[in-house]
Amino acid sequence: MNPHTFSQYLLTWFDQFGRKDLPWQHPVTAYRVWISEIMLQQTQVVTVIPYFNKFVRQYPDIQVLANAPLDEVLSLWAGLGYYTRARNLHKTAGIINQAGRFPDSFAGLVVLPGIGASTAGAILSIVFNKRQAILDGNVRRVLARFQAISGWTGGTQVNKLLWSISAQYTPEIRVADYTQAIMDLGATICTRAKPRCTVCPLQTDCLALEQQRVAELPTPKPRKQIPIKQSTFIIAINEDQQILLEKRAPTGIWGGLWSVPELAHHSEVEEWLLKQAMVVTNKQELAVRRHTFSHYHLDYQPIVLNISQTKNNILEAETALWYKHRQTKNIALPAPVKQLFDELNKD
Repeated sequence: MNPHTFSQYLLTWFDQFGRKDLPWQHPVTAYRVWISEIMLQQTQVVTVIPYFNKFVRQYPDIQVLANAPLDEVLSLWAGLGYYTRARNLHKTAGIINQAGRFPDSFAGLVVLPGIGASTAGAILSIVFNKRQAILDGNVRRVLARFQAISGWTGGTQVNKLLWSISAQYTPEIRVADYTQAIMDLGATICTRAKPRCTVCPLQTDCLALEQQRVAELPTPKPRKQIPIKQSTFIIAINEDQQILLEKRAPTGIWGGLWSVPELAHHSEVEEWLLKQAMVVTNKQELAVRRHTFSHYHLDYQPIVLNISQTKNNILEAETALWYKHRQTKNIALPAPVKQLFDELNKD
């Protein structure tokens, strides 16, 4: 199948079955498409939609976002994961706002924090209707199956080949529709599990289907054993039923979010209490829980400490605060910490 036929098959399918009512499609603006593309990195559409709607209600344009406090932005992002995306979003908003215009070139976009080649391609094609290839996870899967390409798609050689094929198939006309079409095909038809090949517009020339290799392609990333880290979470609750939070470092896991004090081992609790000059009236060790990141498992044990006496200097330098769950706004909490608080509230 030549590139022209490939794109025509996709566009014909898109006209009838493509997604045309996603919130960032009404209206299509550089700001809204950019926000959606960043949110859609590593995250499915169904999860992103409520976050996107809430986000653009709070920050309707790039100037409002650029002038918003980072803590507030992170609080709106809380639960969506991969928080570096939110920090980069805020940083990029400041850069674009200062420049006075949204970049409309590939070179102008890829230098911005959080915008890679595929995100830049999506913005240029969808917003500015410029012929630019994309290669997100859905497109990788469609092309790897269509051409029966073996090897992990993130590997250097396979990645380079897929970019070349994506560029070759991207048409000169209706490029915005084509970009949405190939993403939609991967998201709704050529899915990772249980693809619906019988209704795929590309089925007649799909080599993976012809070779009965759909289930094995694209080749999974080589598996390696994920390390396990252990930690102790201190849930210090004062007499006003407020919980002690500390602000995490701006980079790394949960960077810039508020979380409970974290210790390497429960044997360090007594030393920590001594340093904080806290008097404990009750102590409860909860069951160990697991939270999985992309590169390791975190096994953490929450220890609930009821405190009757505290020092005021723990709130110095805006690195700590007493938090009343559900009564304090604009506090960005990691998802497992928020879930833990919800459970404690019920109890």
